[in-house]
Amino acid sequence: MTDLHTDYLGLRLRSPIVASAGPLTGDLDRIVELEQAGVGAVVLPSLFEEQIEHETGEIERLYTLHNDSFGEATSLLPEVGVHDDIVDSYVDHIGRVKHRVDIPVIASLNGTNIGGWLRYAQVLEDAGADAIELNLYSVAADPHVSGSSLESEHLELVAVLAGEVDIPVAVKISPSYSSLASFVVGLQQAGAGGVVMFNRFYLPDLDLETLDVVPRLALSTPDEVRLPLRWAGILREYLTMSIACSSGVHSGFDAAKLVLAGADVVMTTSALLQHGPGHVATIEAQLRHWMTAHDYHAVSEMRGAVSSSGAADPTAYERANYIGNLASYTSTFRGATSIGLSRRHGP
Repeated sequence: MTDLHTDYLGLRLRSPIVASAGPLTGDLDRIVELEQAGVGAVVLPSLFEEQIEHETGEIERLYTLHNDSFGEATSLLPEVGVHDDIVDSYVDHIGRVKHRVDIPVIASLNGTNIGGWLRYAQVLEDAGADAIELNLYSVAADPHVSGSSLESEHLELVAVLAGEVDIPVAVKISPSYSSLASFVVGLQQAGAGGVVMFNRFYLPDLDLETLDVVPRLALSTPDEVRLPLRWAGILREYLTMSIACSSGVHSGFDAAKLVLAGADVVMTTSALLQHGPGHVATIEAQLRHWMTAHDYHAVSEMRGAVSSSGAADPTAYERANYIGNLASYTSTFRGATSIGLSRRHGP
């Protein structure tokens, strides 16, 4: 029997398949289904600092608006400090999930400043979360802020947060850093327990009728697995902290590739939204099938077996792959063009 156990953020997981933050992990019943299907852990949807601050601001605005009105009017407003706000709901969700399932529950925090990060991270820890996933979801759109200063700021914030909470902290990042490898190593030095690669930015679109900038949500495809695959393969030898690979994990074969490259766990959301929580069992069965066929008895044997340090060609994760692909595609294109011409014009 193949052993799927893995360690992530110092937590022992029964499987490397983790349900990442999304609509399913925001629903208690779906989380129970995910556990029954064999998932190793769940990451709850992000608690956004901006949402909390907006809600607090709206309540304060309502009270200020009615300061000079009839006293009876203020009785219709929520009592500050006891209203069922976003934080209370999130904390309650953590408690209910922890009560119903035995798998690790990872809370997700998307903050904008160190004060918010610290305040809410400590709340999530107190609520019983087994770990925190810090989501660095930001677009460096200000031309006056250099990449090095932004990255230094992020590393400083991670260091402060990791030093203030007693549960492990994973940092979910985008691939858009000036030196991704250096930044990830910096996260480890700052005290992060793991890195999650990568965030998928939801890109805007233009409505040609209204000329509005509108959001477009697109689920991932298996092709997207190649980006975290490359960086897991490159970074595995430099890291002692955990590596989670996210984006494009739709099958057990995708999971096998990422673990071979160096991932401790793989995270999936899009495939579960498409096929339901039970798809975890399918992914697990496919992973077990591949392991058995290739004589792997445990995930621990696979991890990093084909990272850059273990691959027959260590440069395959880097530029040589680009050159080889270009040469291969050019050759294929020329051959197809030649066949097309011969069919059109005859011998």
